[in-house]
Amino acid sequence: MSDPLRVAIVGTGFMGRMHAHAWRTAPRFFDLPREPQVVLLAGSDAARTAAAAERFGIPESTDDWTNILARGDIDAVDICTPGDTHAEIALAALSAGLHVLCEKPLANDVADAERMAAAGIAAAERGIVAMCGFSYRRTPALAFARRLIEEGRIGAVRHVRAQYLQDWLVDPDAPFTWRLDRARAGSGTLGDIGAHSIDTAQWLTGSPITAVSAVTRTFVTDRPVLDERVGLGGRAEAGARREQVTVDDATAFTASFADGALGVFEATRMATGHRNANRIEISGDRGAVSFDFSRMNELQFADATLPAGEQGFRRIDVTEPEHPYAGAWWPAGHGLGYEHLFTHQSVDFVRAVAGETAPHPSFADAAQVQRVLDAVERSAAADSARTWVTQVEGVRS
Repeated sequence: MSDPLRVAIVGTGFMGRMHAHAWRTAPRFFDLPREPQVVLLAGSDAARTAAAAERFGIPESTDDWTNILARGDIDAVDICTPGDTHAEIALAALSAGLHVLCEKPLANDVADAERMAAAGIAAAERGIVAMCGFSYRRTPALAFARRLIEEGRIGAVRHVRAQYLQDWLVDPDAPFTWRLDRARAGSGTLGDIGAHSIDTAQWLTGSPITAVSAVTRTFVTDRPVLDERVGLGGRAEAGARREQVTVDDATAFTASFADGALGVFEATRMATGHRNANRIEISGDRGAVSFDFSRMNELQFADATLPAGEQGFRRIDVTEPEHPYAGAWWPAGHGLGYEHLFTHQSVDFVRAVAGETAPHPSFADAAQVQRVLDAVERSAAADSARTWVTQVEGVRS
């Protein structure tokens, strides 16, 4: 690793902190062709950014991300900002010949996502990598599920069932954040966590979603504004100013895949009792796989080719050296956690920059997710024009 990969992170919040940790960890557990070194942190406030840089162990900071482009000693830009800034930063970085890792969702709308995808394709012709950060792809159990599906172990895919359930907005006085502002976030639950389910489903099956039928709901239409330092656990005082919520709290939709499979998706921040339940199950004519992130080191696998007396789901502990990513970590049976997904993401990015692997998901892959998000919103907006069966006849004895 004599040739360092010098990285600038843009964004000082939760994702910036997580990515900084991942960049530092990756070369300590994985053999990499280049050693990533985070040399600069960019944020919007000079004092906060400098404090974050010191905390993250980053030597320099700036309150103007455009300084990255003029330095000449940066190889890659890691974008960890709200969605409304992704396109501007990514397009400028790619134009300057810098590799780009951009958090999901790729953009706030299809137009920006398409521009970014086109720029990513053009950059690839110059040897420049553009990759989107759908971190759940790096869960060893899900990567192993993809391997099983590619090998034909579940046969032709028929059903996809995906849920992403959170409850941090159940309380109507939970504070307003930028994630509840459509101008900054693009959409609510749909783009924040539903995008993960969409990407995972298309990646696992290898088949794009071609049609959707959707509903969305915003259950709490305004929320109290707190000092941003209070965080999500804060409580509003009586009479606190409230801000209008302009995104969805919950989304549900059915989907058709190009290969004929049927999908059912649910994403919500109103699932009381569920902190972060990310689940997916894929059924084929020869078997099925089922995953729940609350047990992230396990995969449930059903082999329908076995004798009837041996069928049903069985648990696979995805911690063996031959499982994806697992061999670089602990002895078999010693599980990984959420933070490891970002380390794996950094590993895959460095290897893509070195030309050892193709970046995944590419900006083009991520733009396909954006098209599905857009289709879901357009379908939900057509509720009033859709024919609803409003009188369900009861069962007669």
